[in-house]
Amino acid sequence: MAKRMVLMLTVAAALLTGLGYFKMRQVQAAVKANTFQPPPEAITTIVAKQDTWPTTLKVVGTMVAVHGVTVSADLPGVVDRINFESGKAVREGEVLVELDTRQERAQLAANEAQRDLAKINYARYEQLAKAGVISKMDYDKATADQRQTEANVAEIKATIERKTIKAPFSGVLGIRQVNLGQYLAAGAPIVPLQSLNPIYVNFSVPQEVLGQIRVGHSVRLTTENLAGLEFTGRVNAIDSVVDEATRNVQIQATLANPEGKLRPGMFSQVEVGVGAQQTVIPLPASAISYAPFGDSVFIVTDLKDPKGNTYRGVRQQFVKVAGSRGDQVGVISGLKRGDEVVTSGVFKLRNGAAVAVNNKVQPENNPNPRPEDN
Repeated sequence: MAKRMVLMLTVAAALLTGLGYFKMRQVQAAVKANTFQPPPEAITTIVAKQDTWPTTLKVVGTMVAVHGVTVSADLPGVVDRINFESGKAVREGEVLVELDTRQERAQLAANEAQRDLAKINYARYEQLAKAGVISKMDYDKATADQRQTEANVAEIKATIERKTIKAPFSGVLGIRQVNLGQYLAAGAPIVPLQSLNPIYVNFSVPQEVLGQIRVGHSVRLTTENLAGLEFTGRVNAIDSVVDEATRNVQIQATLANPEGKLRPGMFSQVEVGVGAQQTVIPLPASAISYAPFGDSVFIVTDLKDPKGNTYRGVRQQFVKVAGSRGDQVGVISGLKRGDEVVTSGVFKLRNGAAVAVNNKVQPENNPNPRPEDN
C-alpha cells in the first residue's frame, strides 16, 4: 500500500514538473514575441522653413446688407398686379406691385375737368380785371380756384404713384408675401429686398486692440458653408462707444460680393490685422496633432533601438500655433528651421516609432487655395 502511494506521488510530481516546464517555455516564447519590431510606418514629410505673417485676430462676424429693407405698402389697397418673382434680382425703380387705382383715376378725371374749367375762368377773369370790369377780389378768387384745382390734380396723381410700389434700390428679392387680389393695409410687408454687392460684415474686438485697428485696414473672411473660399475687404467704420457689458467695440468692414455668395445674417470668421508681422513656420494643417494638453508635431530624426542600432524614427514635439492661411497653420514656437516634420500619417504614430518617408504624394499646403469648383 505504501509503495503504491509513493508511486502515485512520484507520477504526480513528474506531471507537475512537466506542466511547469511547458508553461515556462510558453512564457519565454511570449517574451520573444514582444520584442518583435513592427514594420516602419509610411509617412510624408516637409522641411520646416520660416515665413513672415502679419499678427492677426480671429473673431466671429455677421454679414449685413449695405441696403436692406422689407418693401411695404405705403397706402392701403387691393393688389391688382404683381410684377416680380421671388429670389430675382431687380433694378432701382423697377415696378414690383401695383394696387387697384380705379377709384383714384376716376377722381383724377373729375379733378382734371375742374382744373380745365378753372383755367378757362381764370383766363376770362384776367381779361376782365385788366379791363376794370370786375373787382380785384373776384380776380383773386379765380386765381385761388385755379391753383386749388391744380393742387387737387397733383394730390390724386401722387396717390396713384404711391400705389405703384417700386424697388427703392437695386438688389435681390426675398420670398413674396402677398397674393393677387389681397387687401393690403398701410405698412403691410410685400417682399424683402437686399443689396448684396458690396456687403458689410460686423464684428467686435476687445478694447485692448482697438488702438491697433484703423479705418482702411484689410480683413479676411471665411465661412464654413463656403469651404475653400476667402473674401477680402477693408474696415470702413469703428463704433464710437465701448460695450459696457463685454468691453468690446463693434467694427464694420466692406467686402466685394459680385456673385452674391455672402448673404445677410450669415455667420463668418473674420481675421483682422492687429500688429506688426511675426515670424512663423507654416505647416500643412494635417501636420498638427491637436490635444487638450497641447498641440504637437512629429519630427523625423535618427534614433537608437535597445540594441544600439540606429534607425529613422520620430519624436513628438509640442508646439504653439498662431493663425492659419488656407491649407497652412503657422507655428511660432517649438520648431526650428530645417526640422523634418511629418505631414501625413500623424494619427498612427507614437513617440519613437520607426518610419519610412515617401513624399511622392503630399498633402495640400497652399496659403491661397483655389478649388476648381469655386
